[in-house]
Amino acid sequence: MQLKPISRAVIPQALAKATRYRLLNEPAQAESICRDVLLAEPDNQDATFTLILSLSDRFGHKGASPMGDTLKLTEQLSDAYQRDYARGIIFERCAVATLEGHSHQAVYIAYEYLQQAMTWYEQAEKLRPEGNEDPILRWNTCVRMIEQHKLKPLPEEEQRMPVGE
Repeated sequence: MQLKPISRAVIPQALAKATRYRLLNEPAQAESICRDVLLAEPDNQDATFTLILSLSDRFGHKGASPMGDTLKLTEQLSDAYQRDYARGIIFERCAVATLEGHSHQAVYIAYEYLQQAMTWYEQAEKLRPEGNEDPILRWNTCVRMIEQHKLKPLPEEEQRMPVGE
């Protein structure tokens, strides 16, 4: 079977639907719509950003795209602020998925993901449009998650442990 293309004229409505599906916790539907928009208009930045959000909404769930694939999509964002901000979101959501997975190493892995997210948010903060404090809000959320879940870096002695021991 072949996919049916959408017309460029309906792209704004399609993107609005994708946003609504994300809000309804149906990221797979939002992802599909974004991919349809990108088939019609490959450089559509709103569709790319919404696709990244939709994919990261699914982290920790069956059938989720790997984090690396989602990070790779950020390279298609032409705006440096959006690229850095999206990368922060990806790492933050990986931390949340890690915590929800209840692995015995979750406190260390989630901590590292949040540290990465905070680094990206700090970079985005430097590039943010005037009046946009989203990176600051996200950075503060990461700090609160670290405190709430008592996350910490992997102990130094375990960082140096050879594989297999």
